Order: sequence, then C-alpha cells, then structure tokens
Amino acid sequence: MESDVLVVDDSAAIRKILQRVLRQTGMEIGSIHEAGDGQEALEKLQSQPGIQLVLTDIIMPKMDGLQLLAAIKTSSQWNRIPVVMITTEGGETKVGEAVKLGAAGYVRKPFTADQIKEKLVGILEPAPSL
Repeated sequence: MESDVLVVDDSAAIRKILQRVLRQTGMEIGSIHEAGDGQEALEKLQSQPGIQLVLTDIIMPKMDGLQLLAAIKTSSQWNRIPVVMITTEGGETKVGEAVKLGAAGYVRKPFTADQIKEKLVGILEPAPSL
C-alpha cells in the first residue's frame, strides 16, 4: 500500500532532494506534499488527511520542527503519524528533545537514499523477515 508523505523544510532545494530520494528508495510512496515551515505543515495535514509520514527539518522560521512535532503528537487527529526529523543539528540536545517528544527517528544532512530507506523501513512498511 502506498504511503503519502509530507516533507517539511524551509529550503525548497532540500524539499526537492528529499522527494527525489524518497522515490529512489523503492518504497511504496504515494503523494509527496511539501511545506516550508511548521505552520504550513499543520495546514497541509488539515487539508490532506491521507498523510501517513512527516519528514521535517528541525530549524525553520515561524514554527520549527520540534514545535511541529509537539503539535502533531498532542493532536488526537494526527498523533499516530510517524515523524522523522531531518537535521544538520550537531548537538544531541535537539535530537534528544525530538525523541522525548515522540519522533520516530532522525537522519542527519547530508543524507543518502539508503539512509532514508533504512530509517523508513519498519515505519512505513514492515522490516523484511529473515
């Protein structure tokens, strides 16, 4: 079954790269929606009820990724949607905070298609049985 994904980053270039990388994973990805910040992401979640995964940058204007994550996890409507953080953040404090808030995982920039796929296996589709 295909999964719809919301990619949230203040850089249009990073959003395009993430879309391409998601397609390269070979996973069953349906529609890929974009948002430039957390506020826009919440609007997308409201208008696109089929979103099953959020990939979000941590550092963004207006509403950052941690604020977005907190809003998703406290919403009865969206709290089951897995959120994967995409970050350049060198410090473990932001990543630790994201995990405490309920992030499904994180990937550091720069990333490869294999790193994204590795993180998403088990989140979007079950891990292959051995």
